[in-house]
Amino acid sequence: MTEQSKQPHDENMTQDLNQDMNKEEQAEQSVTADETLDPRVLAEKLAERDQEILRLHAEMENLRKRVERDIENARKFALERFVDGLLPVIDSLEMGIQASENEHTSLEKIREGSEMTLNLFLQTMEKFGVHPVHPVGERFNPDHHQAISVQPHEGPADHVISVMQKGYLLRDRLVRPALVVVSKNQ
Repeated sequence: MTEQSKQPHDENMTQDLNQDMNKEEQAEQSVTADETLDPRVLAEKLAERDQEILRLHAEMENLRKRVERDIENARKFALERFVDGLLPVIDSLEMGIQASENEHTSLEKIREGSEMTLNLFLQTMEKFGVHPVHPVGERFNPDHHQAISVQPHEGPADHVISVMQKGYLLRDRLVRPALVVVSKNQ
């Protein structure tokens, strides 16, 4: 067969296939149209939809309850990791108190233990995003510092010359401002 004789044959086959497919679609549509008019079929489909809606409603209600339970648990146990981090600090303080009750313990040993406990506490705070604000030498910042006094001082004005009480940040949020003494020109 030549290339030209194959083309009409292929076109005829394609047309026959298209006609067969169209007949099948028309038959399906007529069956579907007949079924959709049948009240029993409509009632079954409506019952199926009602069941589907009830199932979806139940799933949404279960999801809502699960989310509420998760939020409640998050509230209850939000500080659990923080408390767990503080337990070694408490243990260290208790050991320090016990050591201070022993008359053979020197004041230097108690001081060393207290410094170690303070360092442990500060490390725990840092681990949870709590950072001290100790701004000696920095320019006064009213967002992080609270001036309790202004004193004449050599050097630039409006700078922190001493800190009476450290401030603290929780991540980027100020928890407590540093109480500071600010310099002024002499």
